[in-house]
Amino acid sequence: MAKPAEDDTHDVVLRRSPKLVAFVLVFGVLGFFGTLIVTSLYPADPSIGFIALFGYFALYGVTASVAVGILLWLVIDVRSRRKARTVPMQNENDETV
Repeated sequence: MAKPAEDDTHDVVLRRSPKLVAFVLVFGVLGFFGTLIVTSLYPADPSIGFIALFGYFALYGVTASVAVGILLWLVIDVRSRRKARTVPMQNENDETV
């Protein structure tokens, strides 16, 4: 005994939003390799060593790069909210299974 169909229509908002994890990972890797390149352009102090110098500057390089990535993500996310559209959605209960 099937119930009569009810009007289960809702309006939903569809938008394509960027993934935050992708921006953080890509800009983190870019910051890592950018810091590696910039650190290797100049001679390292022999008393400190290249690895310690690179590690110290990587703290700033990767952090700054991730911050730029998050800011870019925020700009793209705001733009995606402007392009959002509302569409009707209807719930269909299929009780034949």
